[in-house]
Amino acid sequence: MNTIINDIETKYKKLGENPETYFKGLLQAKSLNYWDYVEVETLLSLQKPRTNFKDEEVFIMYHQITELFLKLILHEVKQIQTKPVTTEPFLLNKFTRIIRYTEMLISSFDIMRDGMEYNDYNTFRTALAPASGFQSAQFRYIEIYCTPLINLINEDEKKRIPNNPSIEELFEHLYWKDAGHNRKTGSKTLTLIEFEEKYLESFIQLANKVEGKTIANQINDLNNPSAELIDMLKKFDYLYNVAWPLVHLNTAKHYLESKNESQQATGGSEWKKYLHPQFQQRKFFPELWSEEDKLNWAK
Repeated sequence: MNTIINDIETKYKKLGENPETYFKGLLQAKSLNYWDYVEVETLLSLQKPRTNFKDEEVFIMYHQITELFLKLILHEVKQIQTKPVTTEPFLLNKFTRIIRYTEMLISSFDIMRDGMEYNDYNTFRTALAPASGFQSAQFRYIEIYCTPLINLINEDEKKRIPNNPSIEELFEHLYWKDAGHNRKTGSKTLTLIEFEEKYLESFIQLANKVEGKTIANQINDLNNPSAELIDMLKKFDYLYNVAWPLVHLNTAKHYLESKNESQQATGGSEWKKYLHPQFQQRKFFPELWSEEDKLNWAK
């Protein structure tokens, strides 16, 4: 016990603090319990449906769970990107976690597909416009940390990029802009307008901060990466950029095209085109894929 007390005293003295103050604080501190630590009551109060349909609460909880999984991925991605010297054991450990979270995101779409009444969903979702899962900022942050912006631009848009483009110019051509931007007329949906007003500045700031230092850049700088690491990176690339969008697309088809109906997404996008990875064409680690792989991406 004396050793622990001495260690605590040493800790606070190194910080220039009086250890006695902290010992007195321990005497007054309340015991910790599960519900306060995890903020259970706050968490369970965050579902605020806009209609009286019971399954809308399922819809809200599912998307909140998705955002938490994205935060788990982002938590690992940030550690990789900011590590001064990236080693294989470190990367293998981190991508094992990231792949686990991504696989759970993919399998969890069963909640969306089979967890809501078809007619109820197609009624209450009209009250949600123009909100859209497209507006998930964490999804975009993960992309920016993982790869240079050029890898988030499809082949058609690459033809329109000016020479030596700035970060701001590259953002005008990112694949996700086409979810709400009519390239011919220049008009934008309210979904995209509000999304950009809230987050675009932070996206651009992050892209400038990590330029030349994304995870893909770090991978390219590795000397002779092992087959195990390459396979793991390709697996994450495929899961995040092909498998997950396809599950999302098929779930959307279930609700928007079943029963001989064809309905519009709440965000107003051409969802069948936008969601398909063949259109998005994003690849975090394109150097790891063969030319044939790239040509047959998501086919």
